[in-house]
Amino acid sequence: MEPLAWSICLLIAAIALIALELFIPSGGLLSFLSAVAALASVIVAFSAGPRTGLAMLVVTLIVVPAVLASAVRWWPHTPIGQLILIARPESPDDVLPETEQYRGLKALIGKVAVSKSKMLPSGSIVLEGRTYDAVSEGMPIDAGMPVKVVAVRTNRIIVRPTGETATHLAAPSKSEAVDVLSQPIDSLGIDGFDEPLT
Repeated sequence: MEPLAWSICLLIAAIALIALELFIPSGGLLSFLSAVAALASVIVAFSAGPRTGLAMLVVTLIVVPAVLASAVRWWPHTPIGQLILIARPESPDDVLPETEQYRGLKALIGKVAVSKSKMLPSGSIVLEGRTYDAVSEGMPIDAGMPVKVVAVRTNRIIVRPTGETATHLAAPSKSEAVDVLSQPIDSLGIDGFDEPLT
């Protein structure tokens, strides 16, 4: 057999080994053998003459990267690629667990609350006597302004200001009027701490 035929056979073997690497996880052994076959293809072609060697070198430098690029593009669609790669979720909500807390947040959509703190764009709101962390839709909202819950995205409550007055919304419930954090510690009736080291 002529050196050119051997060179072409070695190049075909290199391409076949690259393709085989897609289906058989060999830890890089098949890739190494493919590189050796491609290099041997060029060396054998040079034994046939300098023009043949240069032609095979150019062909190898064009074909091998093209095969690698198409293999990388095609690999995620192979059975082994689908086992290794994780499919990208269609929406961010697909990765959240369907917990009771998340369902409770989803139930708040459409309700009107009062901003407890200034929202630049994040802050807190009071809704049905409970305080929630929320984010405005990019605009600052002053404390005490009525806001409407428009969405819940990945456990974040998204609000926007409404045109309502906050008088009927701002009336604190009994549980909110007795906010433990806003009272001095002496009024809570907590006994003093004993000296721990004695």
